[in-house]
Amino acid sequence: MLTTAPTTSLHLLTLLLKCADHISAGNLTSAGDLLPEIFELSSPFGSPADRVAAFFAHSLHSYLLLHFLSPPPQPVKMLTLSSQLRSFHSALQSYNSLTPFVKFSHFTANQAIFEALEGHDGVHVIDLDIMQGLQWPGLFHILASRPRKVNSVRVTGFGPSSDLLSQTGARLAEFAASLGLPFRFTPIEGKIGNLSESQLSQLAAVANEVTVVHCMHHNLYDISGSHVGTLRVLNAVRPRLVTMVEQDIDVSQTTSFMERFVEALHYYSALFDALGEGLGKDSVQRHVVEQQLFGSEIRNILAVGHGRKRINGDDGIITRWGDELIRVGFEPFSLSGSPAAQASLLLEMFPWKGYTMMEENGCLRLGWKDLPLLTASAWQPCDYSCVTSNGNILRN
Repeated sequence: MLTTAPTTSLHLLTLLLKCADHISAGNLTSAGDLLPEIFELSSPFGSPADRVAAFFAHSLHSYLLLHFLSPPPQPVKMLTLSSQLRSFHSALQSYNSLTPFVKFSHFTANQAIFEALEGHDGVHVIDLDIMQGLQWPGLFHILASRPRKVNSVRVTGFGPSSDLLSQTGARLAEFAASLGLPFRFTPIEGKIGNLSESQLSQLAAVANEVTVVHCMHHNLYDISGSHVGTLRVLNAVRPRLVTMVEQDIDVSQTTSFMERFVEALHYYSALFDALGEGLGKDSVQRHVVEQQLFGSEIRNILAVGHGRKRINGDDGIITRWGDELIRVGFEPFSLSGSPAAQASLLLEMFPWKGYTMMEENGCLRLGWKDLPLLTASAWQPCDYSCVTSNGNILRN
């Protein structure tokens, strides 16, 4: 998992695993006794292994501090402060420029959406966590270039800040205007699973308009809110397509702390290795990404919550959204063909050759040195008609 000098790497790994094992067993004092040596041997500015160890050590330290407190901390729900969001968005832009992971999610989803629009003149995109809307100019480009022009482009963006949503809408409107696309933006502050009835009406489709839903899940915070509410909205809207991107890591609360720790260590070791490939140890962009994104995700997984897989009130636990979509009447939409071809072309643009892409049951999985890190999938309605208030299926 760690790939620095063999002796130091092995010793750091041993210390980290011992610390996590003590925490898993409830021996918090013994775990704390190991942290000073881990801090001394690791560094957020060293080799990939040094950096991984440093961020995991800080997360274990946060766990100990928080769980010595009474009452225990609540899981992270969503970034809400404008300053936090701007820092996060800035780090995401750097991440987008350094690796293909963000572009991969954009390219595959946009190509699938483009294909779903065949024979239609309008599209309504519902983005569950729109952030800065970086994905949609790419879709606008291919819509503007198709022979059959679109006469309606509508985007509904969910997010935690009305001010930042307005800024995103203004940028997208300006870009759409430069391409001659008729455009309308609807901001909704909050999460799709917590929609009121009046807000739900804003998602209603109009004639000859294809509705698509896009969601990119991550371990920083839960983007959808109540999953029963989310499934109820998806059933009511019945989008032509749901595009989904998820991290290939299982850190649900159904596993022990030690299991979550090992899974996260394996996963983020690969991410740190991929991000460090070809970049100097003093790279400011890389450090910002690791600090603002990876470090925050690791801390959320280990110390204060479990990101997208945390418990949502009385809803229970979502571990695989695809399974839930199948349960309420959706079926896989294959991303082989044009989406896969676009993703392959994207990987050829990057000079580092450790990235790998796999097709599996119609999904596309992007990884580093054959370890899957990100999965893109798409889903379309089948013959189910509705879902009860408990999320159960009713058939015609």
